[in-house]
Amino acid sequence: MNTKSKDNLILNVDDTDAARYAKTRILSRAGFDVIEAASGLEALQRASVEKPALVLLDTRLPDINGFEVCRQLKEDTSTRHILILQTSASYIGITDKVRALDTGADNYLFEPIEPEELLANVRALLRLGRVERELREVDRRKDEFLAILAHELRNPLGPIRSAVELLRHLDPYAPPAQENARQMIIRQTDHMVRLVEDLLDVSRISQGKITVRKEKLLLNKVVAAAIETADPAIQRGRHTLSVSMPAHDICVEGDEVRLAQAVGNLLNNAAKFTPAGGAISIGVHDDGGDAVVCVTDNGIGIEPKDADVIFKLFEQGRHTDERVQDGLGIGLSLVHKLVELHGGAVAVRSEGAGKGSTFEIRIPRSSPCEPAQAQPEQQQPAFHKRRILVVDDNSDSADMLASLLEYAGHEIVTANDGASALQAAREFRPDLAFLDIGLPDMSGYQLAGAVRALPGIGHPALVALTGYGQQKDRDTALAGGFDHHLTKPVTYETLVQVIERLAPERA
Repeated sequence: MNTKSKDNLILNVDDTDAARYAKTRILSRAGFDVIEAASGLEALQRASVEKPALVLLDTRLPDINGFEVCRQLKEDTSTRHILILQTSASYIGITDKVRALDTGADNYLFEPIEPEELLANVRALLRLGRVERELREVDRRKDEFLAILAHELRNPLGPIRSAVELLRHLDPYAPPAQENARQMIIRQTDHMVRLVEDLLDVSRISQGKITVRKEKLLLNKVVAAAIETADPAIQRGRHTLSVSMPAHDICVEGDEVRLAQAVGNLLNNAAKFTPAGGAISIGVHDDGGDAVVCVTDNGIGIEPKDADVIFKLFEQGRHTDERVQDGLGIGLSLVHKLVELHGGAVAVRSEGAGKGSTFEIRIPRSSPCEPAQAQPEQQQPAFHKRRILVVDDNSDSADMLASLLEYAGHEIVTANDGASALQAAREFRPDLAFLDIGLPDMSGYQLAGAVRALPGIGHPALVALTGYGQQKDRDTALAGGFDHHLTKPVTYETLVQVIERLAPERA
């Protein structure tokens, strides 16, 4: 492996010995570290292994021409950030330069090249490369910060949600004022969770770390799920919602959860920016080869100058000091990105301030969906008392979850660190354990492995209950010995379902 500085390393690719020697000499005398290749295949191999900062690439090569080498380097995720300066003595027309730039070259020079011109171009590209690397590093740190922020925000939301759920079960017939207060806490907790998830989703999509799991769907079903999600916001605003669905089914190919999220964001947006008692409508229709969802409101409207920017991250339309609840400006950006992942487009129409808005999602239709199979009626499983271990370094989180599960009839033991959790597991022999990942003396992954290795306790179901909720966190948990992964805060209904599913035979 070459040990030279990657930031100063240049791969010089030319099949002509004299030309290659001349360029290497110019670059070396200017202080650059230079490695060489005489063919396209050799260039691809050396670039993949050595990771130079720049490739000085001749177009005429004996095996693969330079245009194809450039295309392959830019399409490979491991080499796509390498700068490419293409040179040619034979392809010297403007169409050749355009072709090179279209395949990914960062610049294109016609030979013969004066040494000063070559060095000036190399230095300029390397300066741009340093800036690009710095921006990528800033972006990486931003993503790490968002993940940590989400974790830190979810941690206090967990005990808040558990405490309210416990209060509701302890006193199901509370006076209306008391129940309204509980509902308010749950709504605001859910709102905070949605803000965190939206922010993380935008970041994941920007990095290409989110995928849509496409299958044939009835668009009516997607819209119905979105309406159910947005109904609390519509009810809070005392808005009237009118729904227009076609008599025939419209089938699309997409991810049901993500499409419902996009439509739900538009409905929530309409509820947020429509004065109390407003009118919101949602309609579905087909337009040639496209399926169209329209969300219309009679709210604050959009200035023409804002119509092109409101789908950008952190951008908003008309924002005034008194509208402090306008949010972070991420909901519409997320809609735009999710719809694009489905091969569609989103647009907005408005006649101006105070005249309402219409948002339109347009995605390709698919061939007709298969008729839905009737699902057998699910019987409520019989209750079985479980022994459950709750491990969390946040004592409020552990205590509130334990209280909620004790109310449900289970036997609970809590621990706030890995060592005490292992001791409790030996003595208590749990049927199921909820383990936090961030513990003071060991990670939740290490604890899961240690619990699995304890003799004589059977095989308890292990659930990661954590503030880290990205896909990589789920994958790591499942690969690390957990049976399931839950992201804080978690609802009572979800806890019941997980317990029933993971520990049915351990009654």
